[in-house]
Amino acid sequence: MGLRSLLSRPFAAWVNYEQKKWSSNPFESQKKVFENNIRAAKNTQFGKDHHFDEIRNYQDYRDRVPIKDYEGIKPYVEKILNGEENVLWPKKPIYFAKTSGTTSGTKYIPITKESIPNHINSARNALLSYVHETGKSTFLDGKLIFLSGSPILNTNGPVPTGRLSGIVNHHVPGYLRTNQMPSYVTNCMEDWEAKVEKVIDETIDQRMTLISGIPPWVQMYFDRIVERTGKQIKDVFPDFSMFVYGGVNFEPYRKKLFETIGKQIDSIETYPASEGFIAYQDSQAHEGLLLLLDSGIFFEFIPTDEYFDENPSRLTLEEVEIGKNYAIIINNNAGLWGYNIGDTVKFVSKNPYRLVVTGRIKHFISAFGEHVIGEEVEKAMKYALSKHPEVELVEFTVAPNVTPGDGLPLHEWYVEFRKLPENMKSFIEDIDLQLQKLNVYYEDLITGKILRPLEIIALKQDSFRDYMKSIGKLGGQNKVPRLANDRKIADELIKYRLIN
Repeated sequence: MGLRSLLSRPFAAWVNYEQKKWSSNPFESQKKVFENNIRAAKNTQFGKDHHFDEIRNYQDYRDRVPIKDYEGIKPYVEKILNGEENVLWPKKPIYFAKTSGTTSGTKYIPITKESIPNHINSARNALLSYVHETGKSTFLDGKLIFLSGSPILNTNGPVPTGRLSGIVNHHVPGYLRTNQMPSYVTNCMEDWEAKVEKVIDETIDQRMTLISGIPPWVQMYFDRIVERTGKQIKDVFPDFSMFVYGGVNFEPYRKKLFETIGKQIDSIETYPASEGFIAYQDSQAHEGLLLLLDSGIFFEFIPTDEYFDENPSRLTLEEVEIGKNYAIIINNNAGLWGYNIGDTVKFVSKNPYRLVVTGRIKHFISAFGEHVIGEEVEKAMKYALSKHPEVELVEFTVAPNVTPGDGLPLHEWYVEFRKLPENMKSFIEDIDLQLQKLNVYYEDLITGKILRPLEIIALKQDSFRDYMKSIGKLGGQNKVPRLANDRKIADELIKYRLIN
């Protein structure tokens, strides 16, 4: 056992002790965060505009601060970009995390001196929770790879700006820095395909023990290694024992990823966002991700079936129910207030509060009122894959076709297979029938002959990679939306249709 592994154990015990303290007192933890954030920001421009000095409780806050997306805070962000201080939070942010928005163009999300520990310590604590629960820590002694965006920051403006993963790269603890791969120079490469090849050059002969990244891009890294060596990953990296991921549902990728590895290994799911690190998997034995209640974020929740109402319910943690879908709203010590990050979640436990990510509030199909969501299409696909074990899936997305050339409207599933179903008709039927079981509105539309059963459009190899490359979003933290209520993605993907 190496020094890092040895020293991690008492540290992990301390993290677990602190974690139990706040998670066993969830409402007190959230109340403390709420009061601290309001107190700190009452003299900012936003605080004055919304009368923070008059806020005595959550009801006062809710009456004064509306729910908003990026467009709602953009005027304040532009003031910061113009050099103003004390706008959303005291002084200036220490960074802007730059992200691509579907409706707002480029978004600049503030990260402050007070909020950066949320991003850094949460990732660390996810690993240490695993160490404490399992007693396994030797993975910390080997090489650790983080497949992420470039750490290069734009320093021309008043606030350094870059991708979240690149910003976080600057704060990797010193005791892990010597283990971290790839090199800084390689991490700075913008061309994802060239970067992957260089990452392989640097890692292929190393003792890799932990690999972290978004599943489809890790799969691409693994596939390139297999092509070069003709070996499974377990034979290239025999000590590889921990996979850390986040950003997408792992289930559609799990089977192929572990087949490529050649053995089962432990994994840790995380829920980071530019707006804050929201939750992480704290246990290998229990479902869901532990909601981080003492990390500078005060959470609100809006039932998804009310979200587009004029006056939707705004709930605190005390009011949520297990098994119900909510849009998650954050109020944090980076100066985001009543901010909708666009994700939907569902609680699976209240003791402690654990959740799963179910999709995006704007990613749904409801061309006829069916309101099919990401969780439902992923569950339907998972079911079909279990019934057809020969199938290997690369990626998929779903879109409506309201005016097909003939016949009733339908949902079209654009799917890239590594191995096609032996019986495509049966595979399609299994998905469609399972989706009907998961969504009664979809079932009613099918049985009422308003919609016809779904169709699968099989795509050529590397279709999703080529599509993402064509829009400048290949690799890093970029991901394909699982479904949409329009045909913008579908109309591009149809170009890659596999003609049998």
